Amino acid sequence: MSAQPLELDAKEAFRQEARAWLAENFPAGLRGKENAFAAIEGGAAENEDAKAWKKAMGEKGWGTPTWPTQYGGGGLTPAQARILNEEMGRIGAWNPIGGMGVMMFGPTLLEYGTEEQKQRHIPPIVRGEIRWCQGYSEPGAGSDLASLQTRCEDKGDHYLINGQKTWTSGGQWADWCFALVRTDTSNKHEGISFILIDMKTPGVEVKPIRMISGTSPFCETFFTDVKVPKENLVGKLNHGWTIGKRLLQHERQSLSGGGGSAGRGFTRPLSNLATEYVGTDEQGRLADLDLRNRLIRHDMESRAFALTLRRTALEAKGGQGPSAATSILKNVGAKMTQDRAELTLEIMGMKGLGWEGQGFTEAELQATRTWLWGKAVSIYGGSTEIQKNVIAKRILGLLDHQ
Repeated sequence: MSAQPLELDAKEAFRQEARAWLAENFPAGLRGKENAFAAIEGGAAENEDAKAWKKAMGEKGWGTPTWPTQYGGGGLTPAQARILNEEMGRIGAWNPIGGMGVMMFGPTLLEYGTEEQKQRHIPPIVRGEIRWCQGYSEPGAGSDLASLQTRCEDKGDHYLINGQKTWTSGGQWADWCFALVRTDTSNKHEGISFILIDMKTPGVEVKPIRMISGTSPFCETFFTDVKVPKENLVGKLNHGWTIGKRLLQHERQSLSGGGGSAGRGFTRPLSNLATEYVGTDEQGRLADLDLRNRLIRHDMESRAFALTLRRTALEAKGGQGPSAATSILKNVGAKMTQDRAELTLEIMGMKGLGWEGQGFTEAELQATRTWLWGKAVSIYGGSTEIQKNVIAKRILGLLDHQ
């Protein structure tokens, strides 16, 4: 009977600890501002406040709150991590430690890497000192990723890599790349290995791809006689497909949780935006009844989805990590992201059609680009169609009919 009060006391004590630490370390100059993380990941320069905030969170380990303390992580329980998130939200703080190293590679390396690999690569990720990119898709291997042809040959004391990757997010800014390469041409899935490539290695060439949104977040990446030390192989030779699939589960879980849309466009409630652009009736309600109903439905779906994400995250922590159910969440999250962008432009009306020039605010111009960017959400991280195949096979137990 006495355990419950003690547990509650422990949670309240941590809440007070987190609140005090945030009050001391979150820069006043960042308070009330939008999450600047996406811009920073996109190559934008950090101001002094942003640098100080990232340094503080990195040293504390709270940018990766549940990662093991021996690698610099926070070592918090899931319950403590939720409390930290709540306290950050209360003051408008945001997590400055992120990117592919946090949402995909780090969790995968913690599971499959050697102790030496974890000691080398995890701490810089925790401190936000290094950027990672993903070498998966190729011109002839997108949806059918296992058809990849980038060759990795054993040259005795090193590996030699030749080939091309495409849609390499952030490749022009990345320090390292985690990649799937072909080490055996006689087996499709069993001939793939998971390897780490220093992007400064001679023979690595990156060419940004300009998108319809006007940005260049993706790249073509070319490898020409790139020498890679053998200690950069993660897992066993020719066993990379299993590791690669596990990483995709982490990616889809992160994308479904909003990782793909954080910091883009408006983060304010759509109802507030609609009040500003559409106006209210004499009773103070949104003047457009149909839009009002659709906004309510979207808000209900968003709240239900957030609760589902919290539940699945707890289940993942208590079990063996993310499961095939992340494919369901990824599809739902993609649709909700696109629905929000569509509603935003509808609310703005003519103001949501701007691309450049006078007569539009920065937020209005960004909303147009966010809408265009959002078309890719249902493609990257595994297209919606691929996720449906995963759901059919691994959740519903359906088999292909030859």
